[in-house]
Amino acid sequence: MRTSLKTGTLLAATAALTLSLAACGTDSDPDTGGNGGADGEAGEGQETPTGPLSVAANPVPHAAVLTFVEENLAEEAGLELDIREFTDYVLPNTAVDSGEVDANYFQHQPYLDDFNENQGTDIVPVVNVHLEPLGLYSNALDSADALAEGDTVAIPNDATNAGRALKLLADNGVIELAEDAGAEATVGDITDDRGLSFEELEAATLPRALEDFDAAVINGNYAIEADLSPVDDSLLLEAAENNPYANFLAVKAGNEEDPRVRTLAELLNSAEVEQFIEDTYDGAVVPAFGAPAS
Repeated sequence: MRTSLKTGTLLAATAALTLSLAACGTDSDPDTGGNGGADGEAGEGQETPTGPLSVAANPVPHAAVLTFVEENLAEEAGLELDIREFTDYVLPNTAVDSGEVDANYFQHQPYLDDFNENQGTDIVPVVNVHLEPLGLYSNALDSADALAEGDTVAIPNDATNAGRALKLLADNGVIELAEDAGAEATVGDITDDRGLSFEELEAATLPRALEDFDAAVINGNYAIEADLSPVDDSLLLEAAENNPYANFLAVKAGNEEDPRVRTLAELLNSAEVEQFIEDTYDGAVVPAFGAPAS
């Protein structure tokens, strides 16, 4: 059972959200949410949530992974999924917070931490699933070494992915960052830009804007959607080992023990899903199983 919610019809809602992302969720009272009313672990006098589990996800690879689960694993596990596709990084969290959906699967911990702090939400991770290495791409250059004075590099405009992009460039000698620049580094933390200019754009628009810049740092899911291969097409690519940006299943605090959520978490960390990711994405998406640190 699938519903597609494209952000083109929701631009007004997105535009109304002002994001300056940063920090970590805390516990709150359970709240009824989404299809089937996921409201946490059933206790005495409390009904066990039933019906489809609605999950907001970006199309690639998140919804594709969920579709594999739905078509191959869910029925035997007694789970019905309602997969709802979103193409941005804002609405999947506001939908979980409002109860429009029960869960989402699209983001990493630094992004969620910042979203919770700035939006006053209380969304928590359930289980890690995969990593999408961030990469530098160009339609004009054959290597990162070819970047020259006067060139412009586009990077994501949200705080966590902007810092992640700058770290990728700094780790590969394209720029230098201040010693105290952390995960949320900004262009203001660049101490040596090698004569490059930087333009910050919404992450989802970067593949379409690539032709307008000398190079762009693009999130893995958006690169794949644009038929860019992180392994074959990127000039630079994040290392997967010890990478803190694993994408996970997440819910509103209090709903972690919903039996449907626990079942989906187990299926997302199954050998079958691991094999699907490896066979389908050939290193562009990497399994990153296990419960996220709180």
